[in-house]
Amino acid sequence: MSHHDNIIFQARPGGRLQGRVRVPGDKSISHRAIMLGALAEGTTTVTGFLEGEDSLATLQAFRDMGVDIDGPDAGRVVIHGVGMRGLRAPSAPLDLGNSGTAMRLMCGLLAGQGFDTTLVGDASLSSRPMKRVTDPLAQMGAVIDTTAGGTAPLRITGGKPLHGIDYRLPVASAQIKSCILLAGLYAEGRTCVTEPAPTRDHTERMLAGFGYRVERDGAIVCVEGGGSLRACDIDVPADISSAAFFMVGASIAEGSDITLEHVGINPTRTGIIEILRQMGADIEILDQTEVGGEPVADIRVRSSRLHGIEIPEALVPLAIDEFPVLFVAAACAEGTTVLRGAEELRVKESDRIQVMADGLAALGVDATATPDGMVIRGGRAYAGGRIDSHGDHRIAMAFAIAALRAGGDITIDDCANVNTSFPNFLELAGMAGLAVSQVAS
Repeated sequence: MSHHDNIIFQARPGGRLQGRVRVPGDKSISHRAIMLGALAEGTTTVTGFLEGEDSLATLQAFRDMGVDIDGPDAGRVVIHGVGMRGLRAPSAPLDLGNSGTAMRLMCGLLAGQGFDTTLVGDASLSSRPMKRVTDPLAQMGAVIDTTAGGTAPLRITGGKPLHGIDYRLPVASAQIKSCILLAGLYAEGRTCVTEPAPTRDHTERMLAGFGYRVERDGAIVCVEGGGSLRACDIDVPADISSAAFFMVGASIAEGSDITLEHVGINPTRTGIIEILRQMGADIEILDQTEVGGEPVADIRVRSSRLHGIEIPEALVPLAIDEFPVLFVAAACAEGTTVLRGAEELRVKESDRIQVMADGLAALGVDATATPDGMVIRGGRAYAGGRIDSHGDHRIAMAFAIAALRAGGDITIDDCANVNTSFPNFLELAGMAGLAVSQVAS
C-alpha cells in the first residue's frame, strides 16, 4: 500500500471491549531478530514476527545485503545468517519506509561494514533527527553524511575502523543506546553507554540470547568488540504498545472485560500498566512466563472509573510510545492529568504532543500542550469530530479508541501508516467490540 493513499477511519461512538485478543508481535523485537539473525552464524527461526511495513522494511534491507531469508509465513521467518562480516553491498539505497528504529539501529551496524550504504525513508522519517546517532558514531570513527538539517538520507562510508567509546546519552533513548552498542560489536576495545533513565533493553537481552557477552552495571551497559553471534530461535511476544490501545479502551468503556494474550511485559516497557493502575485501572497480570529471555503474560483489563494524576517522570521513558492513547485515558478520567519530561514525543512520527492536543481540542477536550508534555482536564463529555492523524499510526489508533466515549462519530484522516505497526487493527478492534471501519482511500 502506498503511504500516499488517504486512508480514512470512521469510529462510531459507544461499545465495549470483550473477549480474548492477541495483538501482533512486538515491533522492537521483530526488528532486532532480523538484524542479529542476519549477522549470526547458523540458522535463526523467528515465530510471532510482526508482518507490518516497518519490520518488513528491515527484512528487505537485509535481503538486499545478500542475506537469505524465508518467509514471513504466518509470522514465521527463517534467517540464514551470514556472520558478522558476511553482509554484501546493496545495489541501491536501503529504503526503511517509516521506521526510525530500523534507520537508527542499522546506522550503527552499517558503520562497521566494509562497504558504503545509503539509508532513505519516507517523508516522515526523512524529517526526524539523526544527528543523535551520527554524532556518537563519528566519535567512534564512523563517517556518515546527513542533510544540512541532520536528517536522512544517511550516507555511510564503509571500511572505517571503529574504536570503543564511553558515551553518556543526552536523552533516554533505546534507539540511540542500541545503535552505539551495535556499532560497538565492530569497534576495537570496549563500548559503554550510560543511560539517564532506564529504556527498553531488548537489544541487550537479544545479544545475550545470541551468545554475545553484555555487561550491565546500574545505568551503564558495555560490549567488547570482535565477538560473534550464534543463531538461536526467537518467539516474538505480542507488542505491549499495540495492546495499550485495548487496555485503555477496556478501562474507559463501561462493561468491558478483555484479556490480551501472550503480551511482552519487559520491565522497561510496562510504564503503560503502572500509569493506568495509578489512574485507577483494573489490570490483572495472568500466567506469567519467560520466552527467549523476555517476560510474557496475559493481561486482563476490566472497565473502571479513572482519575487524573501527575504522571511520574520516572515512568515516561517506560511508556514513551503509549502516550497518544494515554492522553485519551486522561480525557476520560475525572480531574486533571499532567505529563512532564516527555519532550521526546515531539520528534516521533509526528509531534505527538501538539497533534494530540489539537485532536483532543477538536473533540471538545480541555487539553493544553506544554513544551515537554500536556495538561488534560478530563471527565467531561466530549463530542465527535474530524481528526488529522498526520500520518502517525499511534495517533490514528488512539482516536479510534476515543470513540468508545465520544458523543458522535470520529473521522480520522491519513491512516495508511497504521500498517507499519498493527496491520490487522481494524479487524481485531471490530472483533473486540469497537465500531471502526475504513471509509475511503
